[in-house]
Amino acid sequence: MNTTRRTILLGAAALSAGLAAGSVHAAEPLKVGLIVPMSGPFASTGRQVDAAVKLFMQQNGSTVAGRQVQIILKDDGGVSPDVTKRIAQELVARDKVQVLAGFGLTPLAFAAAPVATQAKVPMIVMNAATSVIPQRSPYIVRSGFTLAQVTAPMAQWAAKNNIKSVVTFVSDYGPGIDAEKVFVKDFTKAGGKILATLRAPLRNPDYAPFLARVKDAKPDAVFVFVPSGEGAAVLKQFTDRGLAAAGVRLIATGDVLDDDLMPSIGNAALGVVSSHHYSAAHPSPENKAFVAAFTKANKGMRPNFHAVGAYDGMQMLYAALKKTNGDSTGPKLVEAMKGMAWNSVRGPVSIDPATRDIVQTVYIRKAEQVDGGIYNVEFDKVEKFKDPGVE
Repeated sequence: MNTTRRTILLGAAALSAGLAAGSVHAAEPLKVGLIVPMSGPFASTGRQVDAAVKLFMQQNGSTVAGRQVQIILKDDGGVSPDVTKRIAQELVARDKVQVLAGFGLTPLAFAAAPVATQAKVPMIVMNAATSVIPQRSPYIVRSGFTLAQVTAPMAQWAAKNNIKSVVTFVSDYGPGIDAEKVFVKDFTKAGGKILATLRAPLRNPDYAPFLARVKDAKPDAVFVFVPSGEGAAVLKQFTDRGLAAAGVRLIATGDVLDDDLMPSIGNAALGVVSSHHYSAAHPSPENKAFVAAFTKANKGMRPNFHAVGAYDGMQMLYAALKKTNGDSTGPKLVEAMKGMAWNSVRGPVSIDPATRDIVQTVYIRKAEQVDGGIYNVEFDKVEKFKDPGVE
C-alpha cells in the first residue's frame, strides 16, 4: 500500500513538474535577430527598419500569444555577405533566435538563406528585392517587394505615354539586373525601342560617365534603378550633366526617389515619374496615421518603403504567432504566414501561399510639391500585382 501510494505521489509530482516546465517553455521570450545596415552607404535603410520595428511594438505591445518579443539588432554594414552570414550564424547558435529578419540588399539575404534552412528558422525578408530570394530557402517569407514587381508597371506606363525610346541604367547586382530585364521585355513587347543597357558598379559608383552615354544616345527617357540611398547622387548628376535640358526624361523605380531622402534630393526630383508599392503621400487614413506617428517618434524623419517592409514584417510575425498560439517552431510559423492577407499602410497586401512572396498594389507616381515638401503623388495603379518573375 505504501509503495503504491508513493508511486502515485511521485507520478503526480512528475506531472506537476512537467506542466511547470511546459509553462516556462511557453513563456520563453521569442527572440528576433534583426540584421540591417546601421552603418556604411546603406545606413538609411537600417535606420528606417529599426524605427519601424520599434514603432510597431510601441503600438502593439511587446507580448503576443503569451510570448514576449525581443529584438536583437545587428549592424552588418550592408556590403559584405560574409559578415551577414556570420552574424546570422551567431544569432542562431549563440543567441538562440527563433526568427531572422531584415536584410538590406540581395547578396546579404542570399548569404543568410542557408543558415535559415539549416536551423529551420523563419527568415522575414523586409527589404532585399531580387525575385528569386524566396527560392533560396523554404523558410523565407518576404514582406517588402521585388524589383520585377515594381518595374513591369513602369515599362507598360512608359510605352503608353509617348515614350518611344529608352536607355536603361541600373546598379550591377541582382535587383538591378531584374529591373533591366523586366523593363526591356515589357517595354519592347509594347513597341518601345531600347537604345542601350548600362550597368554601374554597386560599390563606389561614379554615375557621370554613364549619364554622358545616355545623353549621347538621345533617348526619349532613361529608366533608372539604384538602391535606396543612391538616388540623390543620380538625380544631381542627371541635372548637372544637362540631360533634362537636352529633353531626356527620367523615369525610375521608387528606390531612386526614396521618401527618406526626398528633402535632400530637392527640386531635382520634381516631375520625375516612378513606380513603387509605397509613398509617404499615400492618401489612406491608415497611412496618414502611420506617417504622423513615425515622424513624431523619429524627429521629423519621413518613413520610406523600407520602413513599411519592416512594419508589415512585424505585422506578419505577430499574426502568425497568434495563429500558432505562440508556437515558434519554424515550419509552423512559416505555414501560418502563407496566404495571410491584411490592409497595410501601403494598401491591401497578401502572401502568396505558393511562393511566400508578397502580392500588392503598384502605384505610378509623380514627384510634386505638396505642403512645403516634395512627395511622390500617386496617379495610377495596378492592383493585386504578383512578382512577374524574370526570364
